[in-house]
Amino acid sequence: MASIVTFKLTSLPKKMAFPQPAEFQATTPVNVEPANGNKEFKQKIQFSSSRRIVKFPQAVTTNAPTERMASKSGNSKLANYVPLFVMLQLGVVTRENEFPDQEKLEKQLKELQAAGVDGVMVDVWWGIIEAKGPKQYDWTSYRKLFQLVKKCGLKIQAIMSFHQCGGNIGDGEYIPIPDWVVAVGEKDPDIFYTNRSGTRNKEYLSLGVDNLPLFGGRTAVEIYSDYMKSFRENMLDFLEAGTIIDIEVGLGPAGELRYPSYPETQGWKFPGIGEFQSYDKYLRQDFREAATKAGHPEWELPDDAGTYNDTPEKTGFFGPNGTYQTEKGKFFLTWYSNKLLEHGDQILEEANKTFLGCKVKIAAKVSGIHWWYKDESHACELTSGYYNLTDRDGYRPIARMLSRHYGTLNFTCLEMRDADQSAEAKCGPQELVQQVLSGGWTENIDVAGENALSRYDRSGYNQILLSARPNGVNKNGPPKLKMAGVTFLRLSDELLERKNFRIFKTFVKKMHADLDYSREVTDVAPLQRSKPKIPIDELLEATKPIKSFPWDEETDMSVGGTLADYLDNFFEFFSILN
Repeated sequence: MASIVTFKLTSLPKKMAFPQPAEFQATTPVNVEPANGNKEFKQKIQFSSSRRIVKFPQAVTTNAPTERMASKSGNSKLANYVPLFVMLQLGVVTRENEFPDQEKLEKQLKELQAAGVDGVMVDVWWGIIEAKGPKQYDWTSYRKLFQLVKKCGLKIQAIMSFHQCGGNIGDGEYIPIPDWVVAVGEKDPDIFYTNRSGTRNKEYLSLGVDNLPLFGGRTAVEIYSDYMKSFRENMLDFLEAGTIIDIEVGLGPAGELRYPSYPETQGWKFPGIGEFQSYDKYLRQDFREAATKAGHPEWELPDDAGTYNDTPEKTGFFGPNGTYQTEKGKFFLTWYSNKLLEHGDQILEEANKTFLGCKVKIAAKVSGIHWWYKDESHACELTSGYYNLTDRDGYRPIARMLSRHYGTLNFTCLEMRDADQSAEAKCGPQELVQQVLSGGWTENIDVAGENALSRYDRSGYNQILLSARPNGVNKNGPPKLKMAGVTFLRLSDELLERKNFRIFKTFVKKMHADLDYSREVTDVAPLQRSKPKIPIDELLEATKPIKSFPWDEETDMSVGGTLADYLDNFFEFFSILN
């Protein structure tokens, strides 16, 4: 039985204390009737208890489980609670390794803590810490930062940022990788990812040099490992205190496990398909050896995949009946994506060794490349190293690889809806999120996520909340599906503006399933040793498509919709008058 609720405002005194707009939340569909006359405001809302289910079609159905009890909390009240973190500013510690504006940040952190935020995520830049020379680490500013975060009662997700800051969407700072590494590249530019035209990308070292002792006798993997060991040694007190609870290992540009296939610094613009990045001499040689071993020494790297801003149909590789569907194309794409899997697996194993026994989770970030997702070629996913097609899952092998390290898969673009994206670019962020999260849950790992772009509107928050608990809150225990945590991008003056922060505080409360802040939810068990290496053939068994779990059409923990936005503006107007 539907019920009708009527709000009626007749006259307004000159001074009046208004309730917070967040109190007027439409958590279910609303029907709004126009105002009745000029002298009174009358609003009718119809609440319906029914919820519809949306099922996005995936390829072939297998025997994947239909539900997963994702919560690990033994407290039934807290079983629906999803921790919410906030990403700190990119340059909170400057390129010069200074920590300015401490008083301002402390005030901001206290506001986050008062709002119930569980913690913060921060980039720990390789280009800052090891800037002076090999193994010359300076953690002074980051220790000051972490001490401040601890003082404010927040926990820390620390990113081992082995990439350059600057050149990716949303980057407002420039922090390059260490000069002494760049100097190696001046003599041997093939240490950097390279496209077919020979343009180098200095954001991150090519995975082709992972195991080559080109850096004063050290390999790239040894450099990353040494850095993480130094981090542990210098931050041990924060680790033991339970302040640092998450180590996200940077595995590529923007800290993501991918190739730098769509760099804005080289002219890429949305929704270009990007370019393959395997043309440095080390990856060329690796491919040549792999092709020869497969009995095809004549095969070369793709020469028909277009340029950064092409569309799929303009290329021979991604167009209808394109090269990607041929034996040669499939071989290349398998090799290209497998190299990425091996790269991530090796570095995550080093991270596991380093932080073994610490009360932290290890995480890896995967990029939400939603453009051309609904095209048969999935072109930009392929150039980035995600060999994902209608009949092949490119993400579940990553989840399976992470499972041996007890790792968390952190995915982006949680806030995006198909309707908000370009139809011409055949975007599918909702289906993509659903596929990747379903794959993670199927592989029995924790999945976390973040928004790709900063936004402060209710629609974006509601979409994040939907993915956080795709089938809603279970009042009697754990929900069917639940994310391990969400990180919001990012802390800024704009976020803390009165109206934006008011809505954000409601978002935090809804992430927590209307429960009060609980520190115990983010307590972590000691990290276990990685399980034995998974053979590549076993990893690739996870490419078999599964049917994604069903998502509700909308969240049952909404921060409000059109009516709440109207009331926000209404009360904001009268607060100005007062």
